[in-house]
Amino acid sequence: MNRLPMRALRRAPDIDLDGTWEFRLLPYDEEWKNVEVPDLWTMREKSDPPRYLNVAMPFDEVPPAVPAHNPTGVYRRSVDLAPAPGRRTILHVGAAEGHLTVTVNGRVAGTSTDSHLAAEFDITGVVTTGPNTIELAVAKWSPATYLEDQDHWWQSGLSRSVFLYTVPEVHLADVAVVADYAAGRGHLRVTVAAAGLDHLHDVGWSARIHVLGRTEACPISPRVVEPAFTPPLSDRSQRPKPLGTPDDYLDLLSLRAAGAPIAEHLRPLADGMLPVQERAGTALFTLDALEVAPWTAETPHLEDLLIELISPEDETVDAARLRIGFRRVRIEGRDLLVNGERVLIQGVNRHDVDPRTGRVISRELMLAELSLLKRFNVNAIRTSHYPNDPAFLDLCDEIGFYVIDEADIEGHAFTTTLAHDPRYLPEFVERVSRMVLRDRNHPSVIIWSLGNETGYGPNHDAAAAWVRGTDPTRPIHYEGAIARDWHAGHAASDLVCPMYPSFQALTAFSADPRADRPVILCEYAYSQGNSTGGLAEYWQLFERLPGLQGGFIWEFKDHALDPDGDGRYRYGGDFGDEPNDGTTLLNGVVFPNLTPKPALYEARGLFSPIRLTSGGEEARAGTLRLRNRQTFANLSAYDLELRVETEAGPAGAITLAAPQATPGAEAAIEVPDSIRALLGTALALTVTVRTRRDTVWAPAGTELSAHQIAFPRPLPRLPQGGRTTPAELRHPLLRRAPKLSLWRALTDNDQSIALDNRFVRSGFFQLTPSDTRTDGATTTIRYRAAFGDEVVHTRTVTVLGEDDYLLAEQVTLPEGDGLRVGMEFELADGFDQARWVGLGPWENYPDRRASALLGAWESPIDELAVPYLRPQENGGRGEVTELTLSGPAGTVRTVHATPLHMNVSRYSIGELEAAGHWWELQPSGKTVVHLDVAHRGVGTGLLGPDTRPRYRLAQREYGWQWRLKLSSAGAVKTDFVK
Repeated sequence: MNRLPMRALRRAPDIDLDGTWEFRLLPYDEEWKNVEVPDLWTMREKSDPPRYLNVAMPFDEVPPAVPAHNPTGVYRRSVDLAPAPGRRTILHVGAAEGHLTVTVNGRVAGTSTDSHLAAEFDITGVVTTGPNTIELAVAKWSPATYLEDQDHWWQSGLSRSVFLYTVPEVHLADVAVVADYAAGRGHLRVTVAAAGLDHLHDVGWSARIHVLGRTEACPISPRVVEPAFTPPLSDRSQRPKPLGTPDDYLDLLSLRAAGAPIAEHLRPLADGMLPVQERAGTALFTLDALEVAPWTAETPHLEDLLIELISPEDETVDAARLRIGFRRVRIEGRDLLVNGERVLIQGVNRHDVDPRTGRVISRELMLAELSLLKRFNVNAIRTSHYPNDPAFLDLCDEIGFYVIDEADIEGHAFTTTLAHDPRYLPEFVERVSRMVLRDRNHPSVIIWSLGNETGYGPNHDAAAAWVRGTDPTRPIHYEGAIARDWHAGHAASDLVCPMYPSFQALTAFSADPRADRPVILCEYAYSQGNSTGGLAEYWQLFERLPGLQGGFIWEFKDHALDPDGDGRYRYGGDFGDEPNDGTTLLNGVVFPNLTPKPALYEARGLFSPIRLTSGGEEARAGTLRLRNRQTFANLSAYDLELRVETEAGPAGAITLAAPQATPGAEAAIEVPDSIRALLGTALALTVTVRTRRDTVWAPAGTELSAHQIAFPRPLPRLPQGGRTTPAELRHPLLRRAPKLSLWRALTDNDQSIALDNRFVRSGFFQLTPSDTRTDGATTTIRYRAAFGDEVVHTRTVTVLGEDDYLLAEQVTLPEGDGLRVGMEFELADGFDQARWVGLGPWENYPDRRASALLGAWESPIDELAVPYLRPQENGGRGEVTELTLSGPAGTVRTVHATPLHMNVSRYSIGELEAAGHWWELQPSGKTVVHLDVAHRGVGTGLLGPDTRPRYRLAQREYGWQWRLKLSSAGAVKTDFVK
């Protein structure tokens, strides 16, 4: 009620109302308290805390019913005003999460829903000179709540800024810009709308624009009365004069519309019967063939546009400034094109979340998030699942991101009804249209989304039709339209935009002759906990198969909250919110504090601006070839650091300018002699891509990715011979001697409903010896798993020297799919450093290590862990041939003829599985070591494809050898017990 129309034109505050307000939460509070706006009361009020549900609504009613218990936050403050004659006073509420009612000086000024778009109210008629009382009442629930059932915390309050501004009676109402780019030139269309003039037949006002060194003026269009038929003459006293109307005059309307032949002398008459007229109160500017650099996410070039409203007296009454980018977005066949080029979407889904303030997001945090994403080569963002703050889109324009702008529509709990309910039709169209009207001038926005997970019905088609009629320059996206059939839903989606598709489905669709649209995954690579396995395989498809153009990882950031600032991140249920969906919101590739998870490093390498295309022989011969993966930019923004990885560590680092490869092209560089001289026994040649110049998102020298050419790797040759013994090894450095381990602390994906408790049913979480036999030098232990299945472990220990042993292992398993096969042992206290030769430096697993690097790495043991907020398997490193653990207690070294998967942790499997939060784990000085000959990949099976078959454990027989050498800080002899 009384909410002003949405507009793209943004005003600066005349009076900033952020800061201290009085607040009461009804029905709980009797007294007012002071709070700081923006503010979500759910982040501080114990009586109405945040609540996390993914699908279900937090109450039992059905649309459009509102729960009887409806907490309402009332924000109140007084502001001194001095209203000026001839100016309008506008109240801007950036975002109110809930149903907003605005009261000024005791009079209701208006209401609004749509929690993530601004609401503006003209309060000129209710303000007075002097103190004025403004109350903003936000009711938690309303009929519109059913459309805001996003996978996020339920929050309430004022999440964006509040301010007042004034405008003259006649002012700029809106500006719509189409900055097109084609054939190497810019084409600009600017529509200026003026408020207060559309009723005038003779206007006398004009608009003026300044852009690219040009100044253009255009009159404001007057009101034009549609022509009416002249009434028949009633006076027959004299002969009427002929008007010259041709025979069949009215037939010209249909003949023109049908494209039928019309006599040449009648065509002007036909064209004038329905003239094209500008809307009253507007001015239209069209500028063609402009010399301008194009905007892309790689080259985010912006231009200044100044718009002025000029009075009949030639005075500038109102003005606005915009930053615009020239670019064209089109779909041609199965390709999404930007400026005529097919782009790969290297995207993430992003929610608003700050662990301290909830969905109250500062510009500083927005910049930090976008800078991090840019440094990790992400080029696209889907604003899941609502429009973001306009300041966020400003930054996307400036830094360079492709954005899917998504409407605030998600009716997940009622997907079969809301899209068909005519009572909700106005709300669908209004939410989509308001987003488009607000954001259409942003070059970063290349696709409009009708929302998320609200089924599919005529309400979506109606909203899509409005968008196509208003802004035909951008495609439309809606996953629900294609969810049941990738070949359907054209009315509501110009893209095939599935969630979590299988690799087989993508391959089949790419080859299907019926496929007629680009495939861009709106959600994939589900990243809850230790996850995101298979990302490299998705990108092999995206870069190889026609019609596939990338997608948006789910998702960017964990949504855990920390309202007290104590570092104890909380998820569903931690605020007494029952029922809840627990940890489902912990699915980001960064932690809540923006610390990248290993999965983001995997993406960084895959999304890199370069790809190495040459092999080891060429490198040793002195040539390194690479491909520029960018679509628009050359490689002049980058330097390349070359270094050689050896078992002794990195060597010979040298920095070169990247070659001038044009977009998509290959180029070669000469490997410096100092590097070539080190390649004879090298593990790999590492090429690190760094920024050459300072940018708003990174200083010069920032590492963007690292790539390797690996050389044939000579595996360690373990010594043979020596004294064999059936003894169980004991040593003061071993708190627990090496024993068989088949279990890991279950990841979130390991517990997917699709896996049907596969791993628990194996019983491998408990191995009980049922029989131990020694036959000469061989000891065989038969284990019973928890549910009776037999596991056989055979070991031979050979003494190579003092405290130096060779262990030969054989394991026989029942049929099935396991998690790991390897040895587990625990060291005495007093170890703090790890060094290994293998993949690193960050955590990696068999199906998530395309970007891991082969080399010799060092790390404090305490820093090897990845503190997933719900503790689980973490910190593994693959392809390890040598591991050294050291500290005050001594040194323990292992060497492996077969590369093993390593895990060194301060916590046992049992401790990880028993803890609900990482912060519940107590500081520990223990060192638990796992060395696995086989370890299952992590996959994305909680929501998406399981670990690919080649990364599962399907073998029944495993055999390997490894060497263990222990050196105490003091002279201690090994003790064998037979």
